[in-house]
Amino acid sequence: MATRRISSACMARSSRNTIFLTPQPRSQLPPPRFRNARHFQSTPIFYEQKANVGAKRDPAPKIVRGQSKVFKNADEAVADLKSGSTILSAGFGLCGTAETIIAAIERRGKDSLHSLTAVSNNAGAGGGGGLSPLVASEQIDRLILSFLGTNKSLEERYLSGKIAIELCPQGTIAERIRAGGAGIPAFFTPTGINTLLQSGEIPVRLGPVDKATGKSTILEAGKPRETRVFDGKIYGMETAIKADVAILRAHTVDEAGNCQFRYTTKAFGQVMGKAAKVTIVEAENIVPVGSIHPDNVHLPGIYVNRIVPAKVEKVIEIRKLREVEGKSGGEKSASQQRRERIARRTAKELKHGYYVNLGVGIPTLAPSFLSPETKVWIQSENGLLGMGAYPTEDEIDADIINAGKETVTIVPGGSTFDSAESFAMIRGGHIDVSVLGALQVSANGDLANFMIPGKVFKGMGGAMDLVGNPDQTKIVVATDHVAKDGSFKIVEQCGLPLTGAKVVSTIITDLCVFEVNREKGGLTLTELAPGVDVEEIRKKTGAKFAVADDVKSME
Repeated sequence: MATRRISSACMARSSRNTIFLTPQPRSQLPPPRFRNARHFQSTPIFYEQKANVGAKRDPAPKIVRGQSKVFKNADEAVADLKSGSTILSAGFGLCGTAETIIAAIERRGKDSLHSLTAVSNNAGAGGGGGLSPLVASEQIDRLILSFLGTNKSLEERYLSGKIAIELCPQGTIAERIRAGGAGIPAFFTPTGINTLLQSGEIPVRLGPVDKATGKSTILEAGKPRETRVFDGKIYGMETAIKADVAILRAHTVDEAGNCQFRYTTKAFGQVMGKAAKVTIVEAENIVPVGSIHPDNVHLPGIYVNRIVPAKVEKVIEIRKLREVEGKSGGEKSASQQRRERIARRTAKELKHGYYVNLGVGIPTLAPSFLSPETKVWIQSENGLLGMGAYPTEDEIDADIINAGKETVTIVPGGSTFDSAESFAMIRGGHIDVSVLGALQVSANGDLANFMIPGKVFKGMGGAMDLVGNPDQTKIVVATDHVAKDGSFKIVEQCGLPLTGAKVVSTIITDLCVFEVNREKGGLTLTELAPGVDVEEIRKKTGAKFAVADDVKSME
């Protein structure tokens, strides 16, 4: 059963709006009765619904039913976009982004089109592409996104107070957009509980540096999440995202607006296309009505209002190729050896038949150490199940990437889908093991891996969602034992903002393996790397730990 605290002020406001379908004098109405002050009454209570005629309408281009949806070019399709609009920009990294439409919006110029709010998984790359041109032109002054990644220029603009950024976990963004398109105003999620996201302490817009403290002032704070308890677990409320305009790229679009996407370009294309008043699609191929089989329509034409030809070539953000056997590049560095030691041990967590999610970096190396008879299904949160090895030059495809934006392949039996579907798998506990990196991890399983206040502002990406159901999905941290400056990464309590609280079950480093007691708190040393003793672990660990009776070798 769901529970929440209801303040007397809240109850007073509710009672003022309470009416019954059959008009009665207020003196005759019985006072509302609650069985328990902490529980909502299930007896029907009707609320007055007034026409929302006085509300300010968001700017959106006009839709004319019956006219052709095909526009000559993108400039024509964006000519009536208005300043102050909210725009959903599909794509993951630079895969599936509407580059042709973005270029047309940039050509409108800041004087003609400005004060835009853009919603995207990430706002382009540091070297250009995606929303980067609109950030540089200052047409966008507000972003809702999950990940900045290597986009240093955007990170600097945020830290200097030149742009507002509302950080939101990747899966939550996808679900907020999906809810907006489905007419659902809000929903509850386990993602981000006991983090700064829940408390609203991730600043949206920073101000000048306070000379006394040396820290940036906060011009706009985040919004705290309302919480409810369901089945003994805390969930936070997220509100839907709806927009004036959505811009996306599809492989094939017919003249009725039916869209077909290729592989991982589905990530946000499908959900964003449904959540805007006007959806503009740039099509690599525009075909007559009936050319796409009904079973192959990924986004029905009812959601699409304008179609333009795609004129900008696809961009591969990170071109990653498979190493040719026998050409490993000579002797491995100490860093490579450490990473491989961690990955080799991590591979033991991936059992035959498991569905697993591997974070960017060291975790992605683990499958290369699996035995030939061990088959696992690797899920990538951008919408891929059955991720294979890096491609050869002949296999490379700009539309098939992993969560790190690297080119990959798909194994036989694999599938692709949008981000809402992807995170339903994750939050729903259908993933057996999730492996992530860490900036810090605590003795009770708290994980911090997405920001260093005032210094590093990368965003959480999908990490908060990935650790949102640790009772059903085992969370493994794979990381170097200490940071580059020698500081502790395994600590008694995390000093950095949390990605999740009490979520980590196993910690694998280049020196040892710890098992974590998430319920009671505490670490147990269970394995040591060759040549490493317990005393060295004590010196390099910022938390107390027990030592198992039968400590094993990592290799």
